[in-house]
Amino acid sequence: MIRFRLFLLLDALLMALPRSWRKWLFTALASLAHRFAKKRNRVIRQNLTFAFQDTLNEAQIDEIERYCYRNLALNVLQIMENRRNDAEKLAKQVTFENREKLDAVLAEGRGVIFISAHFGNWEIGATALASLVTPVTAIYKGLDRPEFDPYLLEARSRHRLEMIEKDGALKHLAKALKGRKAVSLLIDQASNARHGVKVNFFGHPTYHSSTPAILSYKYNAPIVALYILTHDEEHYTIRFEDPIEVRADDPESILEATQAQVTTLERIIRAHPKFWFWLHKRWKGEFPELYRK
Repeated sequence: MIRFRLFLLLDALLMALPRSWRKWLFTALASLAHRFAKKRNRVIRQNLTFAFQDTLNEAQIDEIERYCYRNLALNVLQIMENRRNDAEKLAKQVTFENREKLDAVLAEGRGVIFISAHFGNWEIGATALASLVTPVTAIYKGLDRPEFDPYLLEARSRHRLEMIEKDGALKHLAKALKGRKAVSLLIDQASNARHGVKVNFFGHPTYHSSTPAILSYKYNAPIVALYILTHDEEHYTIRFEDPIEVRADDPESILEATQAQVTTLERIIRAHPKFWFWLHKRWKGEFPELYRK
């Protein structure tokens, strides 16, 4: 508890500074972390080589590697700022692309399954979606130090995000969809045969969560992918993709819908590779030898 109180003091001091100063501090810490995280840097390069083969040069790989840390730092900073942001401030920072596709779905009065990834500033993306478009039920994983959980939850829940613990989350997602509400899932983490199906991701057979497709059919809720982009780290665009409708729950239909989600994810990563979270061992289940080098 003492550690948390000290953190709150630090939070107050940081938020009293001009935003440009806070950003400089966080990105400076990111550069420092990059310099000393040799093992994690190796994971980034292993992932990039596996995904892109020989299509990236050394300068491109180095830029992506460095930006992974910068982007993570900006997301942490965003959590702090979200505790004080309101809808008016978010509206000045975020614009929406292809909003009409989502509005058409919402007008039907059905539930919606939003899918996204640890891509770009996902913290501002989630809060802007819930605050400016529609309330959302989302999953979170408790922190290693639970006394910090209320801080994280406050930063998200004040923006019409209903946060549910990862353990036992399925029943809460089902309840929301039964009530024709919106839920949000991050779909880019490693999966396995128990929780997913094998799809083609960057040219490699990869297990991917089938939960969105299964829920989509069961509750007649279309899947809408969204990804957030920025050109200056100050203004953001949330892009909505075409809705995915799941017409049956047979294995072929679930696989087809899951592959469609993965194809969209791969397309946005290929177009903007530096924004994805290459730090995690995405292919550890299917290709464990990739990370033993």
